[in-house]
Amino acid sequence: MEEFDQLPKVVVERGEGCWLEDVDGHRYLDGTASIWTNVHGHGNPELDAALRDQLGKVAHSTYLGLSHGPALELEKSLVEISPPGLERVFFSDNGSNAVEIALKLSFQYWQLVGQPEKTEVLAMEGAYHGDTFGAMSVGGGGLFHRRFEPWCFPVHRFPQPVCREAGGVVEASSDAASLDALAAMLEDRSGKVAAVILEPWVQGAAGMRLQPRAFVREVSALCRQHRVHLILDEVFTGFGRAGPMLVCAETDVRPDFLCLAKGLTAGYLPLAATLATESVFEAFLGEPAQNRQFFHGHTFTANPLGAAVALKNIEMLKNLLAGDDFPARMEYFGNALRNHFMGHPNVAQVRQRGFTCAIDLCPAGALAEVFPAPARTGLKVILKAREHGLLLRPLGDTLLLVPPLVISREEVDFLCRTTLQAMDETLQTHPSSNPHL
Repeated sequence: MEEFDQLPKVVVERGEGCWLEDVDGHRYLDGTASIWTNVHGHGNPELDAALRDQLGKVAHSTYLGLSHGPALELEKSLVEISPPGLERVFFSDNGSNAVEIALKLSFQYWQLVGQPEKTEVLAMEGAYHGDTFGAMSVGGGGLFHRRFEPWCFPVHRFPQPVCREAGGVVEASSDAASLDALAAMLEDRSGKVAAVILEPWVQGAAGMRLQPRAFVREVSALCRQHRVHLILDEVFTGFGRAGPMLVCAETDVRPDFLCLAKGLTAGYLPLAATLATESVFEAFLGEPAQNRQFFHGHTFTANPLGAAVALKNIEMLKNLLAGDDFPARMEYFGNALRNHFMGHPNVAQVRQRGFTCAIDLCPAGALAEVFPAPARTGLKVILKAREHGLLLRPLGDTLLLVPPLVISREEVDFLCRTTLQAMDETLQTHPSSNPHL
């Protein structure tokens, strides 16, 4: 916090498209999609109109014992884009809460069906599922959560698969060790395991750690074999971020619980959803005296403004993803990353899928080494990028490039060129050995 207090502040005043403008009139490309949420750009006329239209009706009405049109329609829309069988929707306000709800539903389900001993969760190493205590528990720990571990419940972890990919070129791919470890855990502990939780395809906050595309199907098959719940956390990967509308629908995987947030409202308002199967829902039915109901609520559950914007966002996304330009721009993004950063003496690795990318920095020519943590190298690079009109956010010494999904080819060029310029000016290393430049 002392460092943060001393850093120059950017006070944003307005936004248009992929750009933000501060109170001093400086423009910045939003290279983080406002922390991975923005889909159609800032100030989108259709989203603005949907918000204004709903504002003329009602800004908020509780969803506790009541309902309203935008949320009812959004429930239908979410069920439509999800794999068959996910028919029940529970709204909340953010990704952490969506995960908490899925965990609580899983735990309570096993109690209600007479298997209260199923209390354990299996999660992948390096996972991040949010910052509330249940979400921290199933997350991979690390610096974010380490000091809170005494208050978290224990979780068994299986290793990450190996996958390096950029611009559609797979540099390495291996998931056998990860799947074998998960299978062994399930074989040994299936009578105690309530659920396996997974971020499919891309572990976002772990540094965009990729998985082979079929990995989630293999995990799902193991869960079915051992009769444990599968919770898919698509808070980051959903709504086009990794390419398809939803990874689970693209890979034909039906989880027991699906967690959604971030891109759900295209970055406009806080809203989240946890989808569950009908069989899960039915376990909670009974007479009031049986006390089977799920006690969880949120003051702004299914906020009408957020629901209205989410509906319009999904409608627009269907058109965006169905067109030829979206996959072409996504391919352009991947190729630009390869051309600018692969082979750079300060780049250990580039990982990209969809409109997500991680660039691991390293000392010049030393791919297996890292900068000293006190040097704050990643922070220095993004502060230099800010001077040139680009907003990025590092994860240690990993640069995360996660632009809005509507970024143009010209803006992709600016994103890559400016990131490279900031790296070279900060690290004082010129990529003369880069064969692509």
